[in-house]
Amino acid sequence: MLLDEGKCFKLVCGAGNEDAQEVEKLVALYSKAGCKFFDLSAKPEIVEAAKRGLQEREGYLCVSVGIKGDPHVRKAQINYEKCAGCHKCEEICPQKTIKHCKVKSARCIGCGKCFEVCRHGAISFVSENKDLREVLPELIKLGIDCIELHAMGESDDWVEKWDYINSVYDGILSICTARGHLSEEKMIDRIKQMIKNRKPYTTIVQADGFPMSGGRDDYKTTLQAVATAEIVQNAKLPVYIMLSGGTNSKTAELAKICGINYNGIAIGTYARKIVSKYIEREDFLRNEYVFNEALKIAKALVETL
Repeated sequence: MLLDEGKCFKLVCGAGNEDAQEVEKLVALYSKAGCKFFDLSAKPEIVEAAKRGLQEREGYLCVSVGIKGDPHVRKAQINYEKCAGCHKCEEICPQKTIKHCKVKSARCIGCGKCFEVCRHGAISFVSENKDLREVLPELIKLGIDCIELHAMGESDDWVEKWDYINSVYDGILSICTARGHLSEEKMIDRIKQMIKNRKPYTTIVQADGFPMSGGRDDYKTTLQAVATAEIVQNAKLPVYIMLSGGTNSKTAELAKICGINYNGIAIGTYARKIVSKYIEREDFLRNEYVFNEALKIAKALVETL
């Protein structure tokens, strides 16, 4: 119903965000603000944390998995022999996962901002390629409402993973894709291959304009998300369209101006950033005043949809 009405606000906690305490806080806050769809790391403890955050409120949980080369399933690592100790990586990290030139892997979402500012070549990435046969059965037993495959890399291992997901789960599936490593034609061709054996409108295509780039709140930042969604829309496929990647409070407005008939908007980096100073507090879930201050900000963002 949320998708059909075009009112599906999806909070992206981060496919690589394995900080259960932060996820619980984010879900508690944004579910109270009116969000009903949450994107999570594919780990049982994270799904359980999200369920605690819901506190009996209505909400749908989506777990994300990826293919080799996808930025959402990688973790930064620092070569200490090359590190000059300039702390620029620490300053720019949106998750505040780098302290004293060390990466707290559980909080790293693989955004690459640290890599971009490092002038010494000290930062590289390692992909966390999960075995879905070990991961998904337990998650399905816990009760999830959607599985999302990040299939934007050049690797062909999406075929095996997608086939397996379809064989063990008969609910709504989501395909997160972008033009970063694929041409427009290849992106649409991949989507067509993935939905050819699925019933119409049982699949979400999350059109990821510029993955994990939503730190700023302006039209330029969200432009690629809208442009990528337009490519999917023009293909006239029987799928739901979710805008993502650089999304912020301007996304819905720009999409409507451009005539994009979207079904939902997924916001991660920006949604987390605007409430981060409150979420970081240890007493966040106990301090009513602090929670309500953050709630005003979160609710204003959800209502932009």
